[in-house]
Amino acid sequence: MTELSFLYEFLTYLITGAVVGVAAGLLGIGGGLLIVPVLSTVFLIFLDIQEVVHLAIGTSLATILVTSYASVKAHHQHAAVRWDIFKLLTGGVLIGAFVGGWSSQFIASNWLAKLFGILELLIAINMLLALKPNPHRQLPGLVGNTSAGVIIGWFSSLVGIGGGTLTTPYLQWNNISMHQAIATSAAVSLPVALAGTIGFLIAGLDASNLPRYATGYIYWPAFFGIVLASYFTAPIGARWAHQLPVKTLKRFFGVFLILLAIKMLFFI
Repeated sequence: MTELSFLYEFLTYLITGAVVGVAAGLLGIGGGLLIVPVLSTVFLIFLDIQEVVHLAIGTSLATILVTSYASVKAHHQHAAVRWDIFKLLTGGVLIGAFVGGWSSQFIASNWLAKLFGILELLIAINMLLALKPNPHRQLPGLVGNTSAGVIIGWFSSLVGIGGGTLTTPYLQWNNISMHQAIATSAAVSLPVALAGTIGFLIAGLDASNLPRYATGYIYWPAFFGIVLASYFTAPIGARWAHQLPVKTLKRFFGVFLILLAIKMLFFI
């Protein structure tokens, strides 16, 4: 790879990180819904490897650690994070996320891409339809939340989307206000990203033909490029979440996610 080629590659990571940071803070999505499709395409262009989806997902989870931390700090300043709910979900989330990351080594890259595309399509449809929760529904107890945490952690880690993408609709479905759901989901993304990153790192240690500067399924140039930008833009998105019409933004974002889902389902 030439120096100019690497410069273009790294610039792509910086731009991706800037957009992802805003989206993570604004919508509580963790960023992976954007990172994985972009990285899988960039890796196909710049890296001579077969497991582009594994590398994209593992790297995505690693970046979400930083993005979520920056987002949570901003949300916490608005007293929007429900730490009581966070504690109820964390145990299950850690277990599910690690298992999801570690088990990725047994799934072919094209199947991971299809699984990601299907999940992203479902999330986009939910955003567009703006489904309303049952007004009598309430959060379950410790057992129910732990079970929900395992499912959220496993799926989120396996496809590299961070816990916020699934936690936000789960909390809204249980009548948690939108701002609190987004803020708390950003917090839940931290244990998802931590356990999932460890799982993907271990899963890729014995993988062959990985590029230089990769540890397991974590590609460090992409990680640093994305987090350098997203760390500074995530607080901007979090501030906007308390000022802008998030429901309308979610609908626009839902259309964009459908296009990314089609890309992952048919073109990787």
